[in-house]
Amino acid sequence: MTAQLSRPRPGTAARSSAPRPKTGRRRQDHPAWFLIPAVAVLIVFFFIPTLFNFFYAFTDWSSFKTKINFAGLDNVASLLQNGSLLADLRTTLVYAVLVAVFQNLFGLILALVLEADTRINRAARVAFFVPVVMSALAVGYIFRAVLKPDGVFNAILGTITGQHVDIAWLGSTTWTIVVVSLIHAWKWMGLSMLIYLAGLKTISTDVLEAARIDGASWWRTLRAIRFPLLAPAITFNVATALLGSMNGFDIVQATTGGGPGGSTELLNIFIFRTFGQGLFAQATTMSLALFLMVTILAFPVITFLRKREDVLS
Repeated sequence: MTAQLSRPRPGTAARSSAPRPKTGRRRQDHPAWFLIPAVAVLIVFFFIPTLFNFFYAFTDWSSFKTKINFAGLDNVASLLQNGSLLADLRTTLVYAVLVAVFQNLFGLILALVLEADTRINRAARVAFFVPVVMSALAVGYIFRAVLKPDGVFNAILGTITGQHVDIAWLGSTTWTIVVVSLIHAWKWMGLSMLIYLAGLKTISTDVLEAARIDGASWWRTLRAIRFPLLAPAITFNVATALLGSMNGFDIVQATTGGGPGGSTELLNIFIFRTFGQGLFAQATTMSLALFLMVTILAFPVITFLRKREDVLS
């Protein structure tokens, strides 16, 4: 009886002999340590150049001078008097809006058409995603060759119509901006398609089945149920399309080089040409103007799109 009373409870010895964790000393394998390389790269290649960008925009830095002097707002005044800055900002904004509309329209249509999980649809999804991983310069050069007056596209049209077709698709000062916007949207519509497909897969089938039982048509189900529930996907796709096309350069440079007559000259193309002329301070000022335009437009657009997501809360 005494032995039974003095017997320790099961697990007491194990708990008492277990080593206590040391407190007060930070573990050397904390996850924050793994962020140091990424943060270092971000600081060196993004934050520091951005800070210098704000500084050199107000100097006379160029390849024609041995010293860099403070110039105040002389670069801004010179660019505004020239008129090229405002014209290229307007062209960049038009290009960004067109790309955002076309890319999201094509991506949503593809997502709706290829929504069913069949073998053919899976192969088609891969095919439409291939341009996303292609080089943008390669895409631009391919379309420049295809859309020449003696290119493949006019040859196909001539075969269909039975007449000789020599339309200069990249030679109009009015419609070329639309053509290059379509090329940009074609390249990235596969990414938008995947985002919309992911959004469509998250919609509960019970909600769609209830709509069908109530007699809702496919179009009404899309307009009243599926499209509002795609708000997060729409926010992501519109924001990325706008921001990406505002910083566009490669496709337009490869297809038109900013022509004809400067009708497709994006601000990045103007910056590239100005920097190549040795006018470093003016190019930096234009890049600062692009940075401000992207910042000013991005926050209102994203805020407006995020408000549409309140239907999900």
